[in-house]
Amino acid sequence: MGMARLRRRLVDLVVLVCAVGLLAAVGPNGPTGGSGSGPWHERFITDAQGRALILYGLNTSDSAKNSADGMPWIKQSDVAAEYHALGTDFVRYLIQWSRVEPSPGVFDRHYLAEVAQRVAWYKAQGYLVLLDMHQDEYGAAVGGDGAPAWATDGGSSPSAATKGPWTAAYTQPAVVHAFDEFWGTRPDHPEYQQQYAAAWTAVAEYFVGNDAVLGYDLMNDPWGGSVQGPAFETGPLAAFYRRTIAAVRSVDANHWLFVEPAAISAGSSLPSALPRLDDPRHGGARIGYAPHLYPQPLDDGGSYTGSTAFLTDRFLASWTIQVERTARRMDAPVLLGEWGLDTSGDGAHLYIDKVQTVLDQMMVGGAMWSSDPGPWSPWTKPGVEAPIAAVIATAYPRAIAGTPVSFMYDKSTLALTVSWKDAPGVTGSTDVYLPPGDFPNGGDVEVNGNGTPVTAWNARTRILSVTVPAQSGLTHTLTVTPASLKQN
Repeated sequence: MGMARLRRRLVDLVVLVCAVGLLAAVGPNGPTGGSGSGPWHERFITDAQGRALILYGLNTSDSAKNSADGMPWIKQSDVAAEYHALGTDFVRYLIQWSRVEPSPGVFDRHYLAEVAQRVAWYKAQGYLVLLDMHQDEYGAAVGGDGAPAWATDGGSSPSAATKGPWTAAYTQPAVVHAFDEFWGTRPDHPEYQQQYAAAWTAVAEYFVGNDAVLGYDLMNDPWGGSVQGPAFETGPLAAFYRRTIAAVRSVDANHWLFVEPAAISAGSSLPSALPRLDDPRHGGARIGYAPHLYPQPLDDGGSYTGSTAFLTDRFLASWTIQVERTARRMDAPVLLGEWGLDTSGDGAHLYIDKVQTVLDQMMVGGAMWSSDPGPWSPWTKPGVEAPIAAVIATAYPRAIAGTPVSFMYDKSTLALTVSWKDAPGVTGSTDVYLPPGDFPNGGDVEVNGNGTPVTAWNARTRILSVTVPAQSGLTHTLTVTPASLKQN
């Protein structure tokens, strides 16, 4: 079959399966399915005190893919400006295999040191950093980025410019051939995957003691080449994850390891067949699930208005169900690795509000794409906030001192409500971020539960900390509303 025809068939298949998934998963009033009235999972990323962490931030950054030194555009002052404008606590930081391992078995410690310097910038602002081994269309030798040229066998097939959905570029013969070599579909180069695991070992060994690093996203948008669907996710992809998890765990037992579904389902509402992955570390597993979110109606250039907004909402409902099903099967907490849109389009602020609401309902965090100044960013240029920045900045719980039951920020009433159940061994306060636009004078607190709350407000960081007496099994509900203007 000709590649142009294959691309059309692939896009048609995605549309068909999405449509079938929507019909099956979404009733007239939204999501259906699930069991019980409680939370859909009780697996969360936690800190040393056992508090559940809700991580909210940006990807940094698209510019790193093609810069001369592999570094993003940011300076230390930009990281401080990001916190000041958005109140975020998390960054998904892009690194590349080609930079980590420029030659087989040779690992660039200078590059890792430059990454570590930028991690330190984020640490100074209280951020956690997820290191993401990023690739698009495999590597530069076949028209993409990520893999080094020495680990690329494109079958001597040139790549050509493509139009249409991003999936079209992945169906180029050279890109398909390169992925087939990497996954072992073609058995000519088993060393490629072995060296990729070795590159992750080098990264993990370098950052093993760095407490600002949350963990590692093992591969961005894994693409199956000529093998797709469940055959890819349960076969080559699962085997790759097991190999890479084992390699990282040989040097780093503590950092979180995040896995993504196949690229064709990563940002869509398609089901994933990714199986549960065991963690060989002693103690509880630290394997997380990091899908993406790019609704097709918007990803094709639509704006969040009219029928496109209606279709996008249906897409989001189905996406939510598929993510929850996969996370439940994997017994893994969810962290949304990428989401975003061209914010210059009509209705962009409403879409951001919608996604924030969906994430609140799911009780998960995520990273918006991307920090690079431009239409997909909170910056028009370095240091200059775009109007959308005030929409991206939102009230949210950063750390919850127990097992989360629910949380939601209602932008119409400016009320942030957080409920949690006391859990054994969890200590410390429940901390919430209050953006200055909505809470210029901090927040008034109401807590239903046992005892009188102790509150502390940090006007510089805009963090409100609330501590309540713990009692096993008791549920607390915290409501924060804007504080009235203080009188002299």
